[in-house]
Amino acid sequence: MTKNIDWRGSSLKDLRNFPVDVKKRAGYELELIQQGLPPTQWKSVNDWGAGVVEIKMDAFAGTFRVVYIAKFEDAIYILHCFAKKTQQTSLTDIAIIKTRYAEIVRERERRQNEREH
Repeated sequence: MTKNIDWRGSSLKDLRNFPVDVKKRAGYELELIQQGLPPTQWKSVNDWGAGVVEIKMDAFAGTFRVVYIAKFEDAIYILHCFAKKTQQTSLTDIAIIKTRYAEIVRERERRQNEREH
């Protein structure tokens, strides 16, 4: 079964601003994830939230990342898409990822509570 993609915040707009070759690669990677397969080059970053994964894409134009969470059955949540400027991920990018992750957890808890009542 193919999972739906749930784009959070500006993540889809940000991805659309990537260079064409990086967008194509990101599309391929996301298609793998939708089919339940791992992306080709990735890293688990649980410091940002349980189950958060970073897809690494290096291109002539620079270094790009797509951060997502796929541990939930209903969807793949794309938390953030960004160009990486330095070796370390910026505190701004980390804050965006953590905030969007927390929003998803709250939404899921709220839905669960509504089903129970």
